[in-house]
Amino acid sequence: MPYIRPVRGFAPIIGENCFIAENATIVGEVIMGNDCSIWFNAVLRGDVNTITIGNKVNIQDGSVLHCLYEKSTITIGDNVSIGHNVTIHGATVKDNVLVGMGSTILDGAVIGENSIIAANALVLSNTIVEPGSIYAGVPAKFVKKVDPEQTKEMINKIANNYLMYSSWYKEEE
Repeated sequence: MPYIRPVRGFAPIIGENCFIAENATIVGEVIMGNDCSIWFNAVLRGDVNTITIGNKVNIQDGSVLHCLYEKSTITIGDNVSIGHNVTIHGATVKDNVLVGMGSTILDGAVIGENSIIAANALVLSNTIVEPGSIYAGVPAKFVKKVDPEQTKEMINKIANNYLMYSSWYKEEE
């Protein structure tokens, strides 16, 4: 059973048709849309500030989302895939984004729509990733614009696949 609990008077709000793995942790002011999935060992700590998640978002195994007390919040748009072991700390991720495995996105960063953050990238505080960009490296830098086929093939396909994967677990309940 996932660990879901209120903190400081704020209880998580979870939308319809969401899958939350048995050992995921969601605490405090976390507001989640519909058709989301929170995978094994993911931690969403809305204890010090707000985490707002759109629709059809998957937060994969081992990822951690947290904020700065009274300073930063997390906002994640719709149709977003957050890969395995990602850390997002007080940042904004707009719609239709793929955040690759092992990436870190720091306070005040904004990831524009239809973008890809490559695996193991480090997006420094206050970095603005322009819409439709691919960023990679440590620290993350602009690599190239996203090809429209990449949006279809990678960003949308992964988000749709995770919605399908989560349905497998719901069938077993």
